[in-house]
Amino acid sequence: MNHLSRYLTIIAFVVQLAAIEVCYGTEDDHADIKAEIAKRHDEALKRLQDWIGQVSIAAEDRGYPEGADYMAQLARDAGFQQATVINTDGKPGVFATLEAGAQKTVGLYFMYDVKQFDPAEWSSPPTEARIVDKPPLGKVIVGRGAVNQKGPEAAFLAALHAIRGAGKKMPVNLVMVAEGEEEIGSPHIPQLVRRPKVLRALKKCVGVFMPSATQDLDGVVTVNLGSKGVIELELISDGAKWGRGPAKDIHSSLKAMVDSPAWHLVKALNTLVSDDGNVIMIDNYPKPLPLSAEQKTMIEKVSSVRSEAQAKKQFSVQHWINDVPWEQANERLESQPTVNIEGLVGGYTGPGGKTILPHRAVAKIDMRLVPNMKAADALAALKAHLAKRGFGDIEVNMTGGYDPTSTSADSALIKAQAATYKRFGIDPLLWPRNAGSYPGYVFTGQPLNLAAGH
Repeated sequence: MNHLSRYLTIIAFVVQLAAIEVCYGTEDDHADIKAEIAKRHDEALKRLQDWIGQVSIAAEDRGYPEGADYMAQLARDAGFQQATVINTDGKPGVFATLEAGAQKTVGLYFMYDVKQFDPAEWSSPPTEARIVDKPPLGKVIVGRGAVNQKGPEAAFLAALHAIRGAGKKMPVNLVMVAEGEEEIGSPHIPQLVRRPKVLRALKKCVGVFMPSATQDLDGVVTVNLGSKGVIELELISDGAKWGRGPAKDIHSSLKAMVDSPAWHLVKALNTLVSDDGNVIMIDNYPKPLPLSAEQKTMIEKVSSVRSEAQAKKQFSVQHWINDVPWEQANERLESQPTVNIEGLVGGYTGPGGKTILPHRAVAKIDMRLVPNMKAADALAALKAHLAKRGFGDIEVNMTGGYDPTSTSADSALIKAQAATYKRFGIDPLLWPRNAGSYPGYVFTGQPLNLAAGH
């Protein structure tokens, strides 16, 4: 985190909020805030490092409820007058408000959970948030959550500390909703957002903003107008339930006379996509909304300035699907729903071999959705497809998911975000949607119908 990127990130967040209503003073008015940022640099850095050290992983039931308590305290320390931990049927969330006496209110979406990790795959311990030299970037923090999402969120909180330390008032009021289950598909965020007091507060907002790391290594900044939806699920083939395979692991020599639940699952998976795995073949699957001319223009602009070589290096790939050119690859990224195998588990996976016929096999799947597609419709189509194709015994366990989200480029929130970047010498590019997912649908859909950007 070098000084320039830190300065741009924190100041941009500060001014972005103000830009929704009026400009937040002149550059001279920012001098004392800049001084506070410099003075509080080490403090802000330690706050992020400490937060990375507090690990909450929903899939492992790790770091709860302390993760929510920690998030609430971070909000209070940053100036939110109230921050309440709200229990759900899953992991707790946090609802916080900062009343500045302003005419307008902005909503914030935070997540305090992170993905699972294998320390052996990391260059330094993922919970220690060490500062290391990483050419060509310089000094960086390496830790789980440093980019997604604690780093950007900590930068936002640092901005609030700096504003308050400079004796300034926030130009807008803030309403924060923070969840601890984003990485498992946000199954209980509706319970958080639809609490009467939370819903009342959000209804006062002009939109909802999610702090995020949106500047790539080439310096290109994109403003995302939405995100794909997602379904996370498991497909389970079990010999006992199928009635044709073993109810327990048996010797592999018996494969000559006993059906295999593992092969049964593989055959079921083969029906979901084309031979190359790139086209969804599920019967009666929801149809995606084609890209508009405006969206294609956005993609063309971004493709012309964003480095294809850098992207391939970053993702460790040599080819795009069907060897399509860069712009077309980006069009696919923005327009195509996907069925992805996250993991396959069955039988023996240790060193060497073990001659068994496993009684059970599991596929972990995620399905990305684009506008005009509903998670409920996609899930129903999947179940009906499996039953029709002779795989009705395959158990379908949805662990989380939600619909895609979209916001107009003409919304006040998006215009403010773009204007702020331009004010600080960065010409941002609009991007139709993040290919990843977050549960923005709870804000953009009924009953709130708010703009949401990041």
